[in-house]
Amino acid sequence: MGQAQPFRATALIVEDDVMQRQMLCLLLEESGYEVIQCESAEAAERVLEKNAGALCLMLTDVQLAGRMNGVELAYVAKDRNPKLDVVVTSGRPLKQPLPEGAKFWAKPWAPLDVLREAEIAQMS
Repeated sequence: MGQAQPFRATALIVEDDVMQRQMLCLLLEESGYEVIQCESAEAAERVLEKNAGALCLMLTDVQLAGRMNGVELAYVAKDRNPKLDVVVTSGRPLKQPLPEGAKFWAKPWAPLDVLREAEIAQMS
């Protein structure tokens, strides 16, 4: 009989910059998260269709590969899982309103900010 695996919170990282995406994934994996990574909102939307209820945190850039941006993706994510902790980030001022409950972080942000948000997401 196998041993039960401890629950690991799951985060969705949506970032088209490979280096930033890998840094975020490594940071969260080292903190005990399962991480799903996508470079486009369209790919993330497919993940949300299947796994939205299992996610604790989604961190997305505004500018992404593909037609949909991170703000539009935030609306999709909150629609699929209203309890999901959603953070939208950009190096530019935000020009679109975010869905209720989503947060905006201006770049650059500190890795400690990500770890704090991951802790908050697990408690929600």
